[in-house]
Amino acid sequence: MSQRPQALFAMTAQNVPQVFPPEVLARLRESVDIDPALVAQDFADPGVREVLARTEILVTGWGCPRLDAAVLDAASRLRAVLHSAGSVKSFATPEVWRRGIAVSSAAAANALPVAEYTLAMILLAGKDVLAARDRMRATRTSSGWGVVPGIGNYGRRVGVIGASRIGRRVLELLRPFDLRAALTDPYVDEQEAAALGVPLLPLDDLLRSSDIVTVHAPETPETHHMIGRRELALMPDGSVLINTARGALVDHDALVAELRAGRLTAILDVTDPEPLPADSPLYDLPGAFVTPHLAGSQGNELARLGLTVSEEAQRLLAGGELAYAVDLAALEREA
Repeated sequence: MSQRPQALFAMTAQNVPQVFPPEVLARLRESVDIDPALVAQDFADPGVREVLARTEILVTGWGCPRLDAAVLDAASRLRAVLHSAGSVKSFATPEVWRRGIAVSSAAAANALPVAEYTLAMILLAGKDVLAARDRMRATRTSSGWGVVPGIGNYGRRVGVIGASRIGRRVLELLRPFDLRAALTDPYVDEQEAAALGVPLLPLDDLLRSSDIVTVHAPETPETHHMIGRRELALMPDGSVLINTARGALVDHDALVAELRAGRLTAILDVTDPEPLPADSPLYDLPGAFVTPHLAGSQGNELARLGLTVSEEAQRLLAGGELAYAVDLAALEREA
């Protein structure tokens, strides 16, 4: 059997046992020689530098230090960066690609729980579950059984902003339901939208025609506050905004004004700033349902990220192509 290549973890140390529990770590170690007790949280650490010089595969995660030219000079044998989380923007500099180092990300695996959270919130919002629960808590009474007009998920219109990995998965999860989905994305044409099974609309038209709008666009200078006062005003009375992307995509001052008016409902797993300050009105406003950035991989879902990296390592060492390679040219359009 050929000698396994040297690998090194680079992330916050407590993430290693969560993302690589024993069975997943064992799978990874079938392909590479990696020590879970040695985690690069600072590439200047002498013990890390000694192993870095021999490292061929860097297994990165949340908290990975920046991979700049100086670090890459010290990692002269490095040929692949396998990221056990979503975006690599925070640490992977263009120098990584310029040196021909392959980069892979578990973003596709991390997209799954976000899409599941979104689907759950769409269905709950359609039944007015969140507001009904608050009303019962406040009044300590129940209206009993009876038909509630204006709610339900039959034919409800869902607008998806962004054909990202998560946006596409949301569209896929919506198909079994009697919902009417539509998409807006400046990088998608009519033919691709048709392949996804949805009509393609300009953003304004999507906002005007949707009962529920869910945001899955990346955070870029162009998307900052893409949902602002003007855009929120286009949404019909009683409609719902869901944001699991990035908080800065929505103008929170404008959103708070709409919530105070009682015109819209917002389900926010991400905020701007994050975390919210203690005096934020979003904690108390009726119509605001805020969760602490938990839509992405949590708990036992983290092992899926580690498994994705383990499988990528196997493909790489078998001479195959990475299934989740990150392209530098496309990186600016990703979250």
